[in-house]
Amino acid sequence: MDWTIFHLVNEHLAGHPALTEEMADFTVWSVPVLAIATCCLWLLDRPGNRPRGKMMTASALTAAGLALAVNQVIGHIVVRERPTVAHPAAHLFFVPSSADPSFPSDHAGAAFAIAFAVLFLSRRIGWGFIVMAAAIAVDRVMVGLHYPGDVVGGLLVGLFSAWIVMRFGRRPLERIVGWVSAVTDPVMRPAWNVLSRRGRTRTV
Repeated sequence: MDWTIFHLVNEHLAGHPALTEEMADFTVWSVPVLAIATCCLWLLDRPGNRPRGKMMTASALTAAGLALAVNQVIGHIVVRERPTVAHPAAHLFFVPSSADPSFPSDHAGAAFAIAFAVLFLSRRIGWGFIVMAAAIAVDRVMVGLHYPGDVVGGLLVGLFSAWIVMRFGRRPLERIVGWVSAVTDPVMRPAWNVLSRRGRTRTV
């Protein structure tokens, strides 16, 4: 079933070079954009306010790290070759191959770990991250790097990692956020003061 779905998608895209090139470009920039968006949650949290955005950043990055660690363990237990290695006739579109095990997908695992960690703290913001993580996961299949089951496995690892972090790591992370905020808030406060003054000027 996994190979059947992969093969159908892979063969269909082989006849659409413009689309596959767009998907390959998305592969390159999507993960950095997700990482930047995660860090921006910290920067956009106004100094002195309840640090919910900062907690989102801290929880998301911690969950992503845990997901990658869990993936390493699983990858040594369940050794699965990449689709283009197991099936040389399969197409790999405009992206370099990888020697890492195919299952579970590291990109999907980290992306969904970030997304679920944010979702646990804010549904409104979190669903945007979920959509981005899902797009990253689908893209990994479409360009030929993973089977669908690999990214589903990554999703489950990401969900598990985010739950673990929120269930057992919330209080330690709150302390860490407090310590780091003591350094970043004085740096960010002047920028926020300027924005506040401009906002008041426009409303006058």
